[in-house]
Amino acid sequence: MTGAWRSVLPHLGHELPPDLSPPTATGPVTAQVPLELIRHSTSRREWWPVPEAVAEQYRRYRPTPLWRATRFEAEIGARVPIYVKYEGGNVSGSHKLNTALAQAHYYRAAGVRELVTGTGAGQWGTALAAACAAFGLSCVVFMVGGSLRDKPYRGSLMRLLGAEVHASPSPLTAIGTAAAGGRGGNSLALAIGEAVQYARQAPERAFCIGSGETYSILHQSVIGLEAIEQLAALGAGVDAVVGCVGAGSNFGGLALPFFAAHRAGELGAAPLLLAAESSATPKLTQGVYAYDHTDATGSGPMEAMYTIGAGYSISASHSAGLRFHGAAKLLSAMRHHGQIDAAAVGQRSAMLAAHAFARSELVVPAPESGHALAAAADVATGRDAGHRAAQGVLVCVSGHGLLDMTAYEQLRAGAVEDSTADAEALHAAVTGLTRVGTTMEVSR
Repeated sequence: MTGAWRSVLPHLGHELPPDLSPPTATGPVTAQVPLELIRHSTSRREWWPVPEAVAEQYRRYRPTPLWRATRFEAEIGARVPIYVKYEGGNVSGSHKLNTALAQAHYYRAAGVRELVTGTGAGQWGTALAAACAAFGLSCVVFMVGGSLRDKPYRGSLMRLLGAEVHASPSPLTAIGTAAAGGRGGNSLALAIGEAVQYARQAPERAFCIGSGETYSILHQSVIGLEAIEQLAALGAGVDAVVGCVGAGSNFGGLALPFFAAHRAGELGAAPLLLAAESSATPKLTQGVYAYDHTDATGSGPMEAMYTIGAGYSISASHSAGLRFHGAAKLLSAMRHHGQIDAAAVGQRSAMLAAHAFARSELVVPAPESGHALAAAADVATGRDAGHRAAQGVLVCVSGHGLLDMTAYEQLRAGAVEDSTADAEALHAAVTGLTRVGTTMEVSR
């Protein structure tokens, strides 16, 4: 296991656009984020030692496995090797624990006693519940209501770990009360907004988020750093790296260490870095690069991101962890500068790929990871004419699907359908946003 996180910021060759105050702000926008996490997001320091208290927790499940998925290759007819980095073997069942432990450590050091968050599929909420248990903090989770109904045992697991769990929209916040009866039960932005409002109700609470922030992506760099070492130990090379994207911490954690290593002269040719998103929330493939809100309250800083609009009504899907309207500002800037690429994957294709992987490799992926597997399969077989690999493909299975049996049962029953974004609604949702610039062609 690596003893440090690696920042990609010194290797970008460009600055991230600054955050803006929302139009309704009457003064400076402040955040309850510990100073050390702010440093993680802004400093050009490259290597950050993992605190021993966090490293102690990491040693319970890291390093995570990497293997060549030969049976999956045969199942799909791959032309090149496919290597899998698996992050589902911890109590949260996903990569989210990597940053949850780090954040709980820093928030406790800053004097916070209760962390509040919003979660989509429940992986982040479970990870934060576990991290709070590890560091002696209270935890409150607002989970997307539709997802909690589909995955009730996610709620059970979070409660088992000591968290208080509420379906969003809830009656505990003004924004939740206002949204009750509408389509808010599918909105991760609303669940996050409820967490923001609830955290502000008491001084000992702090809102905590686990995907889109630059410091979260830094903490996830353990994934890619381990993968580079493990591939080297196997004498294997890859020229495509694939991960799924909700806001971006899984993909960023896997792919950006490869980008940094290439820029530092430690790797040969630059690999394709491919972000696999849901066709229901296609921010990187159909969105605009603009300043937008990160949650439904509209009270926090506006970030430069690829977005389909914070107000866009997102349809229900089994991949709630991908159901966020925007991509992380770090990944968005890299997309804008042609440093990463993206592909949109339909829900049925994702679930079929996940099912094939479960049958062949005997590991059940979360539906979110099915998007990465589908995109990786398209690259490895040559079905994706725009994204090719001649040497090998690395894909991250970012979480297990053992609590997603409703989705798999519906797949077996033929009841899983694709949900694509409505072009007219997309246009309306981004109308009026301040654009950052025009998208450049991807260069490798």
